[in-house]
Amino acid sequence: MELTSAGTGRQKVVLVPGTGFNAAVALPWLRALSARWATTVVDLPGQPGLSDPRRPRRDRLSWYGRVLDEVLAALDADGVVLVGNSLGAAVALAAGSPRIAARALVSPAGFIRLSVNPELAVASAAWLLRPTAESTRRMLRLFVAPGTEPPQIVAEWMALMATCCRTTLAPPPLPAEVLARRAERPCVVGVGEHDRFLPPRRLAPAVRRTMDVDVRVFSGVGHLTTPDHLDEVVSLVAEVAESST
Repeated sequence: MELTSAGTGRQKVVLVPGTGFNAAVALPWLRALSARWATTVVDLPGQPGLSDPRRPRRDRLSWYGRVLDEVLAALDADGVVLVGNSLGAAVALAAGSPRIAARALVSPAGFIRLSVNPELAVASAAWLLRPTAESTRRMLRLFVAPGTEPPQIVAEWMALMATCCRTTLAPPPLPAEVLARRAERPCVVGVGEHDRFLPPRRLAPAVRRTMDVDVRVFSGVGHLTTPDHLDEVVSLVAEVAESST
Protein backbone atom coordinates (compact mmCIF):
# COMPACT_ATOMS: atom_id res chain seq x y z
CA MET A 1 0.00 0.00 0.00
CA GLU A 2 1.43 3.38 -1.00
CA LEU A 3 0.81 6.37 1.27
CA THR A 4 1.73 10.02 0.68
CA SER A 5 1.70 12.42 3.63
CA ALA A 6 2.11 16.15 4.23
CA GLY A 7 1.28 18.66 6.93
CA THR A 8 1.50 18.65 10.70
CA GLY A 9 -0.82 18.84 13.65
CA ARG A 10 -2.72 16.71 16.12
CA GLN A 11 -5.64 16.05 13.78
CA LYS A 12 -5.05 13.27 11.25
CA VAL A 13 -6.88 13.38 7.91
CA VAL A 14 -6.77 10.42 5.52
CA LEU A 15 -7.87 11.07 1.93
CA VAL A 16 -9.18 8.27 -0.29
CA PRO A 17 -9.39 9.41 -3.96
CA GLY A 18 -11.94 8.31 -6.54
CA THR A 19 -11.80 5.85 -9.42
CA GLY A 20 -8.62 6.15 -11.48
CA PHE A 21 -7.08 8.74 -9.16
CA ASN A 22 -4.12 8.54 -6.80
CA ALA A 23 -1.89 10.77 -4.70
CA ALA A 24 -0.09 12.18 -7.74
CA VAL A 25 -3.33 13.38 -9.35
CA ALA A 26 -4.77 14.41 -5.98
CA LEU A 27 -1.88 16.73 -5.11
CA PRO A 28 -4.14 19.82 -5.14
CA TRP A 29 -6.33 18.10 -2.54
CA LEU A 30 -3.26 17.19 -0.48
CA ARG A 31 -1.95 20.76 -0.59
CA ALA A 32 -5.30 22.22 0.45
CA LEU A 33 -5.92 19.77 3.29
CA SER A 34 -2.34 19.62 4.60
CA ALA A 35 -2.32 23.40 5.05
CA ARG A 36 -4.72 22.77 7.96
CA TRP A 37 -4.17 19.17 9.06
CA ALA A 38 -1.67 16.32 8.91
CA THR A 39 -2.94 14.58 5.76
CA THR A 40 -2.23 11.20 4.18
CA VAL A 41 -3.43 10.15 0.72
CA VAL A 42 -4.03 6.45 0.06
CA ASP A 43 -3.29 4.92 -3.35
CA LEU A 44 -5.95 2.21 -3.45
CA PRO A 45 -4.94 -1.28 -4.66
CA GLY A 46 -6.23 -2.00 -8.14
CA GLN A 47 -6.31 1.68 -9.08
CA PRO A 48 -3.55 3.23 -11.21
CA GLY A 49 -0.86 4.35 -8.80
CA LEU A 50 1.92 2.91 -6.68
CA SER A 51 -0.07 0.31 -4.71
CA ASP A 52 -0.68 -3.36 -5.46
CA PRO A 53 -2.26 -3.75 -8.93
CA ARG A 54 -4.52 -6.63 -7.89
CA ARG A 55 -8.28 -6.08 -7.58
CA PRO A 56 -10.84 -8.09 -5.64
CA ARG A 57 -13.07 -10.31 -7.76
CA ARG A 58 -16.13 -10.09 -5.50
CA ASP A 59 -17.41 -8.08 -2.54
CA ARG A 60 -15.23 -5.23 -3.74
CA LEU A 61 -16.33 -2.58 -1.24
CA SER A 62 -16.05 -4.93 1.74
CA TRP A 63 -12.54 -5.85 0.62
CA TYR A 64 -11.55 -2.20 0.18
CA GLY A 65 -13.01 -1.39 3.58
CA ARG A 66 -10.83 -4.03 5.23
CA VAL A 67 -7.78 -2.71 3.37
CA LEU A 68 -8.46 0.80 4.62
CA ASP A 69 -8.88 -0.51 8.17
CA GLU A 70 -5.41 -2.07 7.84
CA VAL A 71 -3.98 1.25 6.60
CA LEU A 72 -5.38 3.06 9.64
CA ALA A 73 -3.90 0.42 11.93
CA ALA A 74 -0.50 0.83 10.24
CA LEU A 75 -0.69 4.62 10.68
CA ASP A 76 -1.31 4.04 14.40
CA ALA A 77 -3.40 7.20 14.68
CA ASP A 78 -6.66 7.58 16.55
CA GLY A 79 -9.40 10.13 15.92
CA VAL A 80 -8.90 10.00 12.14
CA VAL A 81 -11.12 12.01 9.80
CA LEU A 82 -11.65 10.06 6.59
CA VAL A 83 -12.11 12.20 3.47
CA GLY A 84 -13.51 10.20 0.58
CA ASN A 85 -14.18 11.31 -2.98
CA SER A 86 -16.50 9.36 -5.29
CA LEU A 87 -15.33 5.70 -5.08
CA GLY A 88 -13.12 6.78 -2.17
CA ALA A 89 -16.22 7.89 -0.26
CA ALA A 90 -17.78 4.44 -0.67
CA VAL A 91 -14.54 2.89 0.61
CA ALA A 92 -14.55 5.31 3.57
CA LEU A 93 -18.08 4.15 4.36
CA ALA A 94 -17.12 0.49 4.02
CA ALA A 95 -14.27 0.88 6.54
CA GLY A 96 -15.32 0.28 10.12
CA SER A 97 -12.13 0.87 12.11
CA PRO A 98 -12.61 2.24 15.65
CA ARG A 99 -9.82 4.69 14.78
CA ILE A 100 -12.29 6.63 12.57
CA ALA A 101 -13.69 9.66 14.38
CA ALA A 102 -15.63 11.17 11.47
CA ARG A 103 -16.12 11.13 7.72
CA ALA A 104 -16.27 13.92 5.13
CA LEU A 105 -17.61 12.62 1.82
CA VAL A 106 -17.44 14.51 -1.47
CA SER A 107 -19.54 13.42 -4.47
CA PRO A 108 -19.96 10.11 -2.65
CA ALA A 109 -20.65 6.75 -4.19
CA GLY A 110 -22.07 4.17 -1.80
CA PHE A 111 -25.49 5.69 -1.17
CA ILE A 112 -27.24 5.35 -4.54
CA ARG A 113 -26.48 3.91 -7.95
CA LEU A 114 -24.71 6.39 -10.21
CA SER A 115 -26.79 7.91 -12.99
CA VAL A 116 -25.39 7.49 -16.50
CA ASN A 117 -27.47 9.18 -19.18
CA PRO A 118 -27.01 8.47 -22.91
CA GLU A 119 -24.72 11.46 -23.41
CA LEU A 120 -22.40 10.26 -20.62
CA ALA A 121 -22.52 6.68 -21.87
CA VAL A 122 -21.56 7.67 -25.43
CA ALA A 123 -18.76 10.00 -24.30
CA SER A 124 -17.36 7.39 -21.89
CA ALA A 125 -17.43 4.66 -24.54
CA ALA A 126 -15.59 6.91 -27.01
CA TRP A 127 -12.97 7.69 -24.36
CA LEU A 128 -12.41 4.03 -23.53
CA LEU A 129 -12.28 2.89 -27.14
CA ARG A 130 -10.10 5.74 -28.39
CA PRO A 131 -8.58 7.73 -25.50
CA THR A 132 -7.35 10.73 -27.48
CA ALA A 133 -6.93 14.18 -25.99
CA GLU A 134 -10.18 15.30 -27.60
CA SER A 135 -12.30 12.30 -26.59
CA THR A 136 -11.01 12.58 -23.03
CA ARG A 137 -11.72 16.29 -22.83
CA ARG A 138 -15.18 15.78 -24.38
CA MET A 139 -16.01 13.25 -21.66
CA LEU A 140 -14.57 15.33 -18.81
CA ARG A 141 -16.63 18.35 -19.83
CA LEU A 142 -19.57 16.31 -18.51
CA PHE A 143 -17.77 15.98 -15.15
CA VAL A 144 -17.57 19.73 -14.54
CA ALA A 145 -20.08 22.58 -14.50
CA PRO A 146 -21.52 23.69 -17.87
CA GLY A 147 -19.22 26.09 -19.68
CA THR A 148 -16.22 24.99 -17.60
CA GLU A 149 -13.12 23.30 -19.00
CA PRO A 150 -11.63 20.37 -17.05
CA PRO A 151 -8.10 20.85 -15.68
CA GLN A 152 -5.45 20.03 -18.28
CA ILE A 153 -3.53 17.72 -15.94
CA VAL A 154 -6.67 15.67 -15.27
CA ALA A 155 -7.41 15.37 -18.99
CA GLU A 156 -3.85 14.21 -19.68
CA TRP A 157 -3.99 11.70 -16.83
CA MET A 158 -7.35 10.23 -17.86
CA ALA A 159 -6.18 9.80 -21.46
CA LEU A 160 -3.05 8.01 -20.22
CA MET A 161 -5.05 5.86 -17.82
CA ALA A 162 -7.47 4.67 -20.48
CA THR A 163 -4.52 3.87 -22.78
CA CYS A 164 -2.66 1.79 -20.18
CA CYS A 165 -5.25 0.51 -17.70
CA ARG A 166 -8.70 -1.00 -17.43
CA THR A 167 -10.94 1.20 -15.35
CA THR A 168 -13.25 -0.20 -12.68
CA LEU A 169 -17.02 0.06 -12.74
CA ALA A 170 -18.93 2.35 -10.39
CA PRO A 171 -19.55 0.69 -7.02
CA PRO A 172 -23.09 -0.28 -5.97
CA PRO A 173 -24.77 1.21 -2.89
CA LEU A 174 -23.63 -0.20 0.43
CA PRO A 175 -26.07 -2.37 2.39
CA ALA A 176 -28.51 -0.45 4.58
CA GLU A 177 -27.20 -2.09 7.75
CA VAL A 178 -23.65 -0.88 6.99
CA LEU A 179 -24.84 2.68 6.41
CA ALA A 180 -26.85 2.54 9.64
CA ARG A 181 -23.70 1.66 11.60
CA ARG A 182 -21.73 4.46 9.90
CA ALA A 183 -24.42 6.94 10.94
CA GLU A 184 -23.24 6.44 14.53
CA ARG A 185 -20.16 8.59 13.79
CA PRO A 186 -20.19 12.24 12.64
CA CYS A 187 -20.44 12.58 8.87
CA VAL A 188 -20.71 15.49 6.45
CA VAL A 189 -21.54 15.15 2.76
CA GLY A 190 -21.05 17.53 -0.15
CA VAL A 191 -21.92 17.27 -3.84
CA GLY A 192 -21.70 19.57 -6.84
CA GLU A 193 -24.92 21.17 -8.04
CA HIS A 194 -24.07 19.96 -11.58
CA ASP A 195 -23.05 16.40 -10.64
CA ARG A 196 -24.53 14.26 -13.41
CA PHE A 197 -23.62 10.96 -11.72
CA LEU A 198 -25.00 11.86 -8.31
CA PRO A 199 -27.60 14.61 -8.82
CA PRO A 200 -28.34 16.36 -5.53
CA ARG A 201 -32.07 15.75 -5.98
CA ARG A 202 -31.39 11.97 -5.85
CA LEU A 203 -28.47 11.90 -3.44
CA ALA A 204 -29.83 14.20 -0.74
CA PRO A 205 -32.91 12.10 0.18
CA ALA A 206 -30.80 8.92 0.39
CA VAL A 207 -28.23 10.57 2.66
CA ARG A 208 -30.94 12.06 4.85
CA ARG A 209 -32.66 8.66 5.13
CA THR A 210 -29.51 6.65 5.93
CA MET A 211 -27.24 9.11 7.78
CA ASP A 212 -29.75 11.71 9.06
CA VAL A 213 -27.64 14.57 7.67
CA ASP A 214 -28.28 17.22 5.05
CA VAL A 215 -26.14 17.35 1.91
CA ARG A 216 -24.21 20.54 1.22
CA VAL A 217 -24.55 21.48 -2.45
CA PHE A 218 -21.46 23.11 -3.95
CA SER A 219 -22.40 25.91 -6.33
CA GLY A 220 -20.77 25.79 -9.77
CA VAL A 221 -19.30 22.32 -9.26
CA GLY A 222 -19.82 19.06 -11.16
CA HIS A 223 -18.80 15.53 -10.19
CA LEU A 224 -15.14 16.49 -10.58
CA THR A 225 -14.04 18.90 -7.86
CA THR A 226 -11.48 21.16 -9.53
CA PRO A 227 -8.69 23.02 -7.67
CA ASP A 228 -10.74 26.22 -7.89
CA HIS A 229 -13.35 24.72 -5.57
CA LEU A 230 -11.19 22.95 -2.99
CA ASP A 231 -12.00 25.64 -0.44
CA GLU A 232 -15.47 24.05 -0.34
CA VAL A 233 -13.87 20.70 0.52
CA VAL A 234 -11.68 22.22 3.24
CA SER A 235 -14.71 23.93 4.76
CA LEU A 236 -16.64 20.64 4.73
CA VAL A 237 -13.79 18.76 6.40
CA ALA A 238 -13.40 21.50 9.01
CA GLU A 239 -16.98 20.90 10.18
CA VAL A 240 -16.04 17.49 11.57
CA ALA A 241 -12.26 17.82 11.99
CA GLU A 242 -12.46 20.60 14.53
CA SER A 243 -15.14 18.87 16.57
CA SER A 244 -13.27 15.53 16.73
CA THR A 245 -9.92 16.71 18.14
